[in-house]
Amino acid sequence: MRTRRVLLVTAICVVLMLSPSCQKTDKVVASRTNIIFIMSDDHAAHAVSCYGSRINETPHIDRLAREGIRFENCFCTNSICAPSRAVILTGKYSHLNGVRDNVASFDGTQRTFPKILQEAGYQTAMIGKWHLKSEPTGFDYWNVLPGQGHYYNPDLIEMGEKKQHMGYVTDIITDIALDFLKNYRDQSKPFLLMLHHKAPHRNWQPARRHLNKYDDVIFPEPITLFDEYATRSRAAPEQEMSLREHLQEKYDLKMGDPPQRLNEEQRAAWEAAYGPKKEAFFKEKPEGDALVRWKYKRYMEDYLGCIAAVDENIGRMLGYLDESGLADNTIVIYTSDQGFFLGDHGWFDKRFMYEESLRMPLVVRYPKRVEAGSVSDKIVSNLDFAPTFLELAGAEIPTEMQGHSLKNLLLDEDVKEWRKSLYYHYYEYPAVHMAKRHYGVRTEQYKLLHFYYDIDAWELYDLEKDPNEINNIYDDPAYAEVASELKTELKRLQDLCGDSDELAQQFLQHDLERRKKRN
Repeated sequence: MRTRRVLLVTAICVVLMLSPSCQKTDKVVASRTNIIFIMSDDHAAHAVSCYGSRINETPHIDRLAREGIRFENCFCTNSICAPSRAVILTGKYSHLNGVRDNVASFDGTQRTFPKILQEAGYQTAMIGKWHLKSEPTGFDYWNVLPGQGHYYNPDLIEMGEKKQHMGYVTDIITDIALDFLKNYRDQSKPFLLMLHHKAPHRNWQPARRHLNKYDDVIFPEPITLFDEYATRSRAAPEQEMSLREHLQEKYDLKMGDPPQRLNEEQRAAWEAAYGPKKEAFFKEKPEGDALVRWKYKRYMEDYLGCIAAVDENIGRMLGYLDESGLADNTIVIYTSDQGFFLGDHGWFDKRFMYEESLRMPLVVRYPKRVEAGSVSDKIVSNLDFAPTFLELAGAEIPTEMQGHSLKNLLLDEDVKEWRKSLYYHYYEYPAVHMAKRHYGVRTEQYKLLHFYYDIDAWELYDLEKDPNEINNIYDDPAYAEVASELKTELKRLQDLCGDSDELAQQFLQHDLERRKKRN
């Protein structure tokens, strides 16, 4: 009798193990790793200390790298805010996801990685900067800034309802994210939390506690601060993002009135911090190179002040994960939507395919799976984020996604083949900052760019010999074979991702007609 009972129980266990419902349960249990995806706006990798910053310290981002992996060569496919976000959501290039510039509205009916995670049983939340014009889709909870949002006392739109919050935007976004985790998280499900900061986007307004943080700091100047563009095409001198000419005194350098959204206490702190700087500026009246240097220091004081709050709030999030016991079962990613010029080539902003704008910070902590202190030099991009999140969660990766999952790189597993080059295409011209339309290819050693529309110019750089991209060697006979090989590779990448010169011309005509209608 006892033997029959044991056999019966064994048989039932076998049936249950083989049943679809049990297999489904096993799959869900195996994919219960939480994901916190933190992204800032315009945070250059060379303003992160684990990437060798000479101008600031970011101890909490450094902690993620120290306890996880740092990607040395992470690049964007289109260096501008909305397009980068659309690429990240869809895993598709700009010409396929429909957001080529900051004017377009994101088509929320597309398949995105949050939607797929939602289908796979994840609770999904989007908090902070969205910047895609249409309402977020694929989220159980969302609370986002309208447009760019404000640094002080910002409005946020929570599930369609706009509310004003008093305080500093980076702190507020983190407050809401922590409140979601503490009080609204469905503990029966794994979660995806997208925590996206406005900072350090222009015009760089630090929290009150950081208004004077860098007043006494002497920042090392970029080697190319006074770049003369001697060997470049006319795309470089015709831009409108130079510190010398285009950094605005009242708006960017805070030489005008305080922002209107400040309350009385905030206004007093603002005047106390910026009043002496105004007096010094109008008393000294710097000119020429002295003015560029003065602007560079003021720019860095505010830009880095914004980053200080981002780093502190990452520390708050990591602290909560430790205290709550979530740390061991939560993947934490930190990145930015693209790079940024910090006086490099005499510029601020991004858009160009030059390194400072192209490169993104990317650090990932995956406890017990990723070896602490790892570094990868593989060429990766924001195109890879969506498939990575899906594979880590055990969800299926749609065939239309064009990126590659980074899972094997994260886990230091055998990667037999990996990309040796990256395709880039920037579209927003003529428009703000006047960075001309261009596309290009970057390999481990070289970079080839082609500027088009009102220009037809090529630039080629040897990144080993010229990491600051000062010498355009496209017309150098010694590099003729390299240029030819890169053009072949460029064409291969265009064919692979479905882009072409003909398609670029179609988009150009469409964008020019759209601009006429808007004007």
